[in-house]
Amino acid sequence: MRRKIATLTISKQNIIKKINKNHQNASRIRRQRGYHWEDTLVKRFNSAEKWKAFRLGSPSIALPDVLAVNTEENTIYTIEAKSGTSTSLPVPADQIERCLEWIKTFDIYKKRNVLLAFKFLSKKRIGLAKYENRELREFYKIWDESLEITDCVCTYEGKFFAKIDGARKELFLKECSMPFKTKHRNNSLT
Repeated sequence: MRRKIATLTISKQNIIKKINKNHQNASRIRRQRGYHWEDTLVKRFNSAEKWKAFRLGSPSIALPDVLAVNTEENTIYTIEAKSGTSTSLPVPADQIERCLEWIKTFDIYKKRNVLLAFKFLSKKRIGLAKYENRELREFYKIWDESLEITDCVCTYEGKFFAKIDGARKELFLKECSMPFKTKHRNNSLT
């Protein structure tokens, strides 16, 4: 009997290690997706005439993901970038707030906006490590400074919702016309 118990304990430990490794791999993949999306945005802005963009660093530093500037048009964007395989992508309130604080700092620019850049990948997660193909979509929403800052979510259809007390309330944010080619899907609702 002792051997069976010892074997069972080892098996449980191996299962726990495997589960932890799967969670670590999933976290690493999510971070890589985010980094690649931010890097893509920086490259797109930098390839557009008169624009300069910078990736500002890790999320633990309390900076926006990307800063984009066009001095000739007197424009600055702080960008929070979200990318994923689900049908909705959340934006925590504190990330919107830190982007707003940054654009307020640069009051020399006449046009200052917080952009929320969403990329829904061409594969949709339908289960644990199971995906189906779909259209890749990108949305670029301009945060409305008159709104109360709250946790929000963007859907694959391009609709945007505030999450208040566990309920969704649709918000109608303007789409930003980008100075580069996008995988933007036009919606009459936005």
